[in-house]
Amino acid sequence: MITKSERINLRSLAQTLKPIVWVGKDGFSETVIKQIEEELFNHELIKISMQESTTPPTEFELTEMAVKLGAEVVTTIGRKIVLYKHSEKKGIKHVLA
Repeated sequence: MITKSERINLRSLAQTLKPIVWVGKDGFSETVIKQIEEELFNHELIKISMQESTTPPTEFELTEMAVKLGAEVVTTIGRKIVLYKHSEKKGIKHVLA
């Protein structure tokens, strides 16, 4: 679990991020979940963007997805979602050091 100050720091870092995962009309399918998991391993902090035609997930659905991935929902703004998960990958710059 990340602290409030860490969440604030992550939100400020996420402002400059471009979406790395795009969610289409199929929503959070298994393929999209696997892509999110892979990107979290490679980047730790990612931004997800949803198409206009996609129904945004409820807070419960987002929390459920984050738990499944072992990640934290940093923030949601409109159709953008920011997720964080500490990565064990070697050679990357860790966001929270």
